[in-house]
Amino acid sequence: MTAHHPDMLSVEEARARLLAHFLALEVESRPILEALGQTLAEHVRAPFDVPMWPNSAMDGYAIRHDDVRDATPATPRVLRVVGQVAAGQEARQRVVPGAAIRIMTGAPIPTGATAVVPFEETDEVARRAGGDSLDAIGVLRPVVAGANIRPAGEDVHAGDVALPRGQALRPWEIGVLASLGVASVKVVRRPVVAILATGDELQSPGEPRSSARIYDSNSYTLTAAVARDGGIPRRLGIARDNMQELHRKLGEGLDSDLFLTSAGVSRGDYDMVKEALRQRGEVGFWTVRMRPAKPLAFGLLDGPNGRKVPHIGLPGNPVSTMVAYEQFVRPAIRLMLGKAPLGRPKVRAVLEGPIRNLDGRRVYARVRVVRRDGVYYAAPTGPQGSHIVTSMAKANGIAICPEELPVLEAGQEVDVEMLDWNEEVEL
Repeated sequence: MTAHHPDMLSVEEARARLLAHFLALEVESRPILEALGQTLAEHVRAPFDVPMWPNSAMDGYAIRHDDVRDATPATPRVLRVVGQVAAGQEARQRVVPGAAIRIMTGAPIPTGATAVVPFEETDEVARRAGGDSLDAIGVLRPVVAGANIRPAGEDVHAGDVALPRGQALRPWEIGVLASLGVASVKVVRRPVVAILATGDELQSPGEPRSSARIYDSNSYTLTAAVARDGGIPRRLGIARDNMQELHRKLGEGLDSDLFLTSAGVSRGDYDMVKEALRQRGEVGFWTVRMRPAKPLAFGLLDGPNGRKVPHIGLPGNPVSTMVAYEQFVRPAIRLMLGKAPLGRPKVRAVLEGPIRNLDGRRVYARVRVVRRDGVYYAAPTGPQGSHIVTSMAKANGIAICPEELPVLEAGQEVDVEMLDWNEEVEL
């Protein structure tokens, strides 16, 4: 069926052409809490051992393990308690033969100690209940050398790479940086993404409803998606179908790292948007062998000081915009962030309704995925027209029907790109 569309690009061809123009952006220094989601631009090496010193893994007593080799509950080995050390304190006393030091979790191991015995393996509770002094403690069983001691450098040694260049910073990496005393870090900066909706038929949410116009949803969807994926969105509003306003709005976004427009890129569209884009740089208008989101524009707009600003022109139908964003824009943003342009995770799922391929294009059908008895099931979210906005809102995945298949029937398996992965999938 693909032979019917010799002039169309495959999704892979279109994506490869487009992504060839994107690289990681420049490096900036950011406070660690402001760098969440950004990518490290250099290795972060540990300036010291972590832990910095041997410390206790338990609340208990620091002892010499040789002193309790013959300890049993019936015949405890009694040791003199010569001190106590808490987390954040230095251990001032030594552990000599026959002695013990009471110690809290995380506290430095005193000199001379070779193990920590937990409270529950001593007779401390019984001594307290009996009103006895804790100047001595009975150990109820033997321990091995090194028991319950965290060695210095067990996590990372001084000079080692604690976090590698290219690592995206999640909350866990922020914690590692903080544990190393790092307050700011060099990262690839976030891309600024200009977003412009076009068309006389559009009006903004909050305005009184008009019988002849529709509310602009695309620029809001794109703004939210760009923010979610780590970019800095700049929503420019709506450009009407006249050259002066189109050029004014396009000019407002030319200091960005990526310019997104929606509508005005189909072959049958009114040519004003196309002409305005052509006057601003080199823009190609493609047809991609996919449903929805067949029309796509890509090019380089002329920015200030000789800069070239990549432009992606998305279709006007809202679901087409959303699907095209996932396939083309999100990978471009990832590249600018210094990340691999990976797609969403995929699962094989059993269809619970048919997907029909009407004209030999790859179909991206919106589905709801659940897992039952270890098997993933994908149910189409109702009518699949590219104007049915709620078909995406109800979906947590996009099922892919290949170009060459006229239909995937209920009961057949299908590849699904997961838009969301949360607890609901497992219900």
